[in-house]
Amino acid sequence: MNRVLITSAIPYINGIKHLGNLVGSQLPADLYARYNRGRGREVMFICATDEHGTPAELAAAKAGKPVAEFCAEMHAVQSEIADGFRLSFDNFGRSSSARNHKLTQHFAGKLAENGLIEEVSEKQVYSNADGRFLPDRYIEGECPNCGYDGARGDQCENCTKQLDPTDLINPRSAISGSTDLEVRETKHLYLRQSKLKDKLDQWIDTKTDWPVLTTSIAKKWLHDGDGLQDRGITRDLDWGVPVKKGDEDWPGMEGKVFYVWFDAPIEYIAATAELADKLGEPDAFWHRWWRTDKGADDVRYVQFMGKDNVPFHTLSFPATIMGSGEPWKLVDYIKSFNYLNYDGGQFSTSKGRGVFMDQALSILPADYWRWWLLSHAPENSDSEFTWENFQASVNKDLADVLGNFVSRVTKFCRSKFSEAVPEGGSYGDLENALIADLTAKVRAYEAHMEAMDIRKAAQELRGIWVAGNEYLQTAAPWTTFKTDPDQAAAQIRLALNLIRLYAVLSAPFIPDAADTMLKAMNTEDDSWPDDVPAALGALPAGHSFSVPENVFAKISDEDRESWQERFAGTRD
Repeated sequence: MNRVLITSAIPYINGIKHLGNLVGSQLPADLYARYNRGRGREVMFICATDEHGTPAELAAAKAGKPVAEFCAEMHAVQSEIADGFRLSFDNFGRSSSARNHKLTQHFAGKLAENGLIEEVSEKQVYSNADGRFLPDRYIEGECPNCGYDGARGDQCENCTKQLDPTDLINPRSAISGSTDLEVRETKHLYLRQSKLKDKLDQWIDTKTDWPVLTTSIAKKWLHDGDGLQDRGITRDLDWGVPVKKGDEDWPGMEGKVFYVWFDAPIEYIAATAELADKLGEPDAFWHRWWRTDKGADDVRYVQFMGKDNVPFHTLSFPATIMGSGEPWKLVDYIKSFNYLNYDGGQFSTSKGRGVFMDQALSILPADYWRWWLLSHAPENSDSEFTWENFQASVNKDLADVLGNFVSRVTKFCRSKFSEAVPEGGSYGDLENALIADLTAKVRAYEAHMEAMDIRKAAQELRGIWVAGNEYLQTAAPWTTFKTDPDQAAAQIRLALNLIRLYAVLSAPFIPDAADTMLKAMNTEDDSWPDDVPAALGALPAGHSFSVPENVFAKISDEDRESWQERFAGTRD
């Protein structure tokens, strides 16, 4: 596939996200997007802010602002932070966009036409203390399945069991903590997911390459207990996509909005349409990514998300697409992640616990965080951020292995030859062995990246850096130079070309450092090393370079202790 569509789970608008959110979706999606661009593929990388629902209303009220104004400001903040982490979205859209309103209403209309929407009079929890109906996620209590006390009325984040608010033991309002709750009657629309159960089951069975984490969660929702349940797709709220049947009003649904989990995934499509609008392109621009009848049949579509988002992306969103009866592109691969924990506990947005994205960038450049988070991505199990591990990884991997190699090679060449690739000498057995080893390692790195095995890819990349250092130690050009300057020149010529190779291979992980290395090597040649021996001759003798400033500074014990103390409590 030469066209790759990538979407990252869209972050909620109500606050700045922590590092656990970053590594669970946006950052690995960016890694994959950068890698595919590096391989010469056409990439569409989409994300957005998820702006509807009660949390947005409450956050806006707390900030003393109209909800639309609050969302616009927070979108700008999240967009700036994404830029700070070098997240290379083709578009960072907004689920409150006119495009998403129209598409959400369109899908609802098609689902209704196909008999997959049911109007249900239901009893819903009303909080007298708050003076409002409570959406499922704003009712908390004890999970009847696993006993977790922080379960929400839609799902237990501990065991991922799908719940209804009435299932909770000792329910309370998550807004006020009040237990003065009563049940009132209201009418809502339900997506009849149960009618699509067999179709979804068969579709998931074809995804034999999906991570076990992804398929196991989907199968659990499909088969546990009574199996896949119909799902409410409307809410009694002011802020959101007004309920319409396509372009028409929906009698009896006046004053209601679509449930945020119905409209949020549709924003992936809408955000691509938003990009077309920004660029002044016709609808054909985004249709070729999303409509299989208009060019999207040759697209590979990959989604990235944390495990708590898996049920909605494996079942609810596909049910919406399948149920429409229209030729929309379904996801080909879902890369899901476990949780990143923080220093013996959990990251928590609501409790302000851990390091948040803006705070991280205020103390260290993006590459430091990108490298640690990706090389410790919680792929097969939860992983844990500790300051000691972060310090050790940055100092050993980035400063001692990669940064030190760049520094030693460029400074030695400047002092013994000049700031140009030296000529003379030829490669011997040691150089040829290194080139053969690197060829195998680069192919292994590519295989891990293609498979989205992120930790394995990081380990392989580090191994490529280490191979250069080991060669330098063995070849010892500083010793060779005393007796055979020409041979030392050949060794340094290879080492300088290694710096360019490292820049290209490392760019998906640490783009700023990669850019620094390329600029130091005075080249814009960032072509992928399909032919490793040829790539190691890209900088010919006489090609000028410069000695970069320290590519990576080490983290001192004092800094580590200071940050550990600063981020031990809750966010101000």
